[in-house]
Amino acid sequence: MKTIPLITEEAIAKKVEEMARILNENYAGKELIIVAILKGSVCLLADLIRFLTIPFSIEFLRASSYGEKGTERGELSIESVERLEIEGKDVLILDDIYDSGETLSAITKALEELRPKSLDSLVLLKKSVPHSGEILPTHVCFDIEDHFVVGYGLDYKEHYRGMRGIFRIEL
Repeated sequence: MKTIPLITEEAIAKKVEEMARILNENYAGKELIIVAILKGSVCLLADLIRFLTIPFSIEFLRASSYGEKGTERGELSIESVERLEIEGKDVLILDDIYDSGETLSAITKALEELRPKSLDSLVLLKKSVPHSGEILPTHVCFDIEDHFVVGYGLDYKEHYRGMRGIFRIEL
């Protein structure tokens, strides 16, 4: 397998700081609940919260749709929605990649049932592919072409998450 650089560590750092500024402005005077989608959003979450000046808390959901092959979409499963207490709160869904859009749509619908005051989303990457999900992300750090990518939290069969940039892979 070959990895090809797509987005540098420096470009990611600059964009994450810019997104934090936007969130600080949008949620000024409010307390934000960040619902981070595991495992892919972990690097984005860690870097983003270092720039937030607003009060916030963090919750986690686990969503998975890739099977053993690691590149083919399977059945979507979402864990831990039932334990969230977000009614009347400002909520931001944080995820690594918006691909088909089905994960974000399913999570958004599940969280809407818990009646938050507001519900937005921020994704690191948005693929330029047809989207079957009904919900678009509120904030996107980077638009990318249709590549399988790893690094900065994104994996291939649980490997490559720790790479500091985003890389496309050739299998």
